[in-house]
Amino acid sequence: MAITVAGRKMTVSDALRQYAEEKIGNSMKVMDIDPLDAEVVLSVKKNPSIALPCKCEVTIRTKGNVVRVEEDEQDMYAAIDVAAAKVLRQLRKYKTRVIDRKVRAGASEGGTIRGGEGTGDLDLDALMADLSDDEVVRVKEIDFEPMTEEEALIQIDLLGHDFFAYTDRDSSAVCVLYRRSDGGYGLLKQK
Repeated sequence: MAITVAGRKMTVSDALRQYAEEKIGNSMKVMDIDPLDAEVVLSVKKNPSIALPCKCEVTIRTKGNVVRVEEDEQDMYAAIDVAAAKVLRQLRKYKTRVIDRKVRAGASEGGTIRGGEGTGDLDLDALMADLSDDEVVRVKEIDFEPMTEEEALIQIDLLGHDFFAYTDRDSSAVCVLYRRSDGGYGLLKQK
């Protein structure tokens, strides 16, 4: 279990680093699988009109799945506390849904469940000054792993995204699962 604590446009004190490692580490003890790596990014917004300027972002990668949490609070220690509690809930959900289902499915069909979070980001910082609002500013490459609709629902919850693209295991069609503003989910399927 490795925890990396970094600051975005701020320096992280040793006390703050130790507090974040302790809180996030205690939340990660729920998982008994390896490898389990966490990245904690702390940042403070300088604008005095922002009510919750302190942000704690936690990204946990484990065996093809990603759990991501972002929390804003008035105090950095409070942001770490709230993020750690949310990470604990997400990891428990992951453990009960994904791992238990994987064990049951592995015994019957021998398959595995894998997520599709990409790792390659195109560096466009030099071009940011010349871009208008309607141009692509970030490119992310992902692997479209074959999965069921239920597995995609788990992935969208774990990632905390508003949408998730995947390949349907049964029909091999590209599908996009999205979170509806009125609650529930929508599914776009390729004909």
